[in-house]
Amino acid sequence: MDAKDPPSHLRPVPGSGDSTAPSLEPEAGGTPGLTPPIARGRSSGFVTDVLVDLGYVGDDRARQAVEEARTAARPPEALLLEQSAITADQLSRAVAERYGLDHVDLSAYHVDMAAANLVTVDTARRYRAMPIGFVDRETLLVAMADPTNVLAIDDIQIATALDCRVAVAAEEDIEALISRLNTLQSAVSEAVTEGEAEAEEEGELAEVAAMEVSAADAPVIKLVYSVLGQAVEEGASDVHFEPGEGEMRVRFRIDGVLREAAHVPKRMVSAVVSRVKIMSDLDIAEKRVPQDGRVSVTVEGRRVDLRVTTLPTQRGEGATIRILDKENAQRSLDELGMDGSARERFEAAFQQAYGAVLVTGPTGSGKSTTLYAALRELNRVEKNTITIEDPVEYQLEGINQINVNRKAGLDFATGLRSILRADPDIVMVGEIRDGETARIAVEAALTGHMMLTTLHTNDAPGAITRLTKMGIEAFLTASAVDCVVAQRLARKLCTHCKRRTIVRPEALADAEIRVDGEMEAYEPVGCGRCNQSGYRGRVGVFSVMRMSDRIKEMTVAQAPEAEIAAVGREEGMLILREDGLAKVRAGVTSLEEVLRVTA
Repeated sequence: MDAKDPPSHLRPVPGSGDSTAPSLEPEAGGTPGLTPPIARGRSSGFVTDVLVDLGYVGDDRARQAVEEARTAARPPEALLLEQSAITADQLSRAVAERYGLDHVDLSAYHVDMAAANLVTVDTARRYRAMPIGFVDRETLLVAMADPTNVLAIDDIQIATALDCRVAVAAEEDIEALISRLNTLQSAVSEAVTEGEAEAEEEGELAEVAAMEVSAADAPVIKLVYSVLGQAVEEGASDVHFEPGEGEMRVRFRIDGVLREAAHVPKRMVSAVVSRVKIMSDLDIAEKRVPQDGRVSVTVEGRRVDLRVTTLPTQRGEGATIRILDKENAQRSLDELGMDGSARERFEAAFQQAYGAVLVTGPTGSGKSTTLYAALRELNRVEKNTITIEDPVEYQLEGINQINVNRKAGLDFATGLRSILRADPDIVMVGEIRDGETARIAVEAALTGHMMLTTLHTNDAPGAITRLTKMGIEAFLTASAVDCVVAQRLARKLCTHCKRRTIVRPEALADAEIRVDGEMEAYEPVGCGRCNQSGYRGRVGVFSVMRMSDRIKEMTVAQAPEAEIAAVGREEGMLILREDGLAKVRAGVTSLEEVLRVTA
C-alpha cells in the first residue's frame, strides 16, 4: 500500500516506518496536518503502551484501564476515551505510532474533494474511512480510524481501482468530514438558468429537474456540486478547472489569491467540463471556441449566481466560474474598511445633487463593490437610479440595471445616451473605456445628474490625466469631477491565529516607509480556520482626493500628476500605503500584505 512515487511535497523522513512518510515541517516542504510516525511501528505491545510512552496518560491509569477492559469486554483505549482521560486526537496519534503509519489532523489537512468523491458517503461511513488526497496517480491517501480493517482497504481499492496508503485520523474528525461532504453534495441544487424570458419554459425546467434527480447517482455531478459547495463555503470568488497533461487541477481564488483545491483524475476530466457546460446551458459539442454562460444555484439556502467561461486550451478544454454571492455585494462602507477623513470626503461627494465621482484601481480591486455601497445609501424612492454594467454582477432591489450587449449594438456610450433620456437622478456606469463614454458621462455630471463610474488608473491624481488623454477638455474635467477614489483590496489577518510582532526600523526603511523607530504590528501564522494562510477576508485600502479649488486650477493648467498629488496630500489626502499602514497598526492586516497590494 505504500506509495511508489511520492510527489514533491512529500519528503521521506529518516528512521520512519514508511519511506514516503511526509514531514509536517513547512521549511522542508511538508504537508500541513500530515505527521509521520516517530517510530517504525511496534511489533508487540498495546495502544495503551504507546499512550504512556507519548505522555498522554500515566502508567497507573493505563493499567487501571486494562483491568477494567477485561470485565467490560472493550478495548482499554476506548474506555480511556469515554472517561475523557485522553482525547480523540491523542488516541489516533497513538494508533498511528502503534502501526507505524502517518497521522492526519483533518482540521488542518486540506482535503482534495476529487479524492473524497471517489467513494460513496455510505461506504465511507460504514468503514469509517475517507479518501482525502492523491499520493500519486496510482495511490490514494485514505484517512481511517481503524487501520487494521483490511476489508475496508480492499473494498476502497476495488471501488476506486487505485492503491491505498493509510493515515490514521480521529474517528470524530472522519465523521465530521463525511457529514460535511454529504451536506455539500445534497445542499447544492440547480435553480433556473437566468437569461432570456423564453429560457424559462416548461421543457427546460423539466430538463433541469431531471438532472437534479440523477445527481445522487452520478460521481461527476457529485464532484462538481461538492467543489462548488466548498468554494462558496470558503468564500471563493472564482473556481478554475485547468486541464493538464493527465489530470485536471482545480483552484479557488480566495481573498484575491489562487490556491489548489482538488485534482480531477484523467478519466473524469471531459465529463466534469461537460457537466459545467450543461449547468450553464452551453453547447457541449462545441470545444473549439470559448463560450460564456450563466446559472443560478442554491447553496444551503443561499442563492448564488455563477458566471461560466470555457476556454479551449492546448491541453484540453477548461472552465472558469465566477461566483457572484449577493451577500458580498450588500456591504456598507464600514464593512469595506473606509473610515475617517476618506469616508467623509467620499460621502460628501456622492450625496450631492450632481457631479461625478470616480473610483479607480486595477481589475479585482473592489471598485464595483464600493460603488454598490454608495448606491445602497442613495437608493431612495424619490430618486431614479439607473446603471449600465458589463455585465450586471449583482441585482439590486429598487435600482434599474442595464446589461451591455455589444452583439445587439448596446455598448456603454449607446446605453448612456438612452439612460439620460429616461429621467435619471443617479447614473452608474460600470467603466469608462473610451472617449465617447467619458464625454457623455462628463456632460451628464454637468447637466444635473450624479454620475458614479470607474477608471483603470493606479492612483487618484492619475484619473485627471486619463480623462485628458481620452479627449476631455481640462476645464470640463475640473467642473464635473468632485471626488476621485483610488483603492486596493488587502487580505485581513485571521483573528484566531495572528501574532503580535515588532517591525524594525531597517525593515521599514527597506520598504521606503518613514516611521520614527519601531512599529508594532501583527503577522500571519496560519490555522485550520484560515486554511493555513494566516488570512481570512479582505479589507479596502483607500486614497480619496476631493477636487478642491486649488486642484481644479491645477487641472485646468494641466499640471503633472506628481504636483497634483503633492497638493492633495497637503490638503489631507492619504496615499494608499499610508491608509494601509493605519490598518497595519490596528491589527487588521499585515505590513507584507500592504506592501504587496500597493507596490
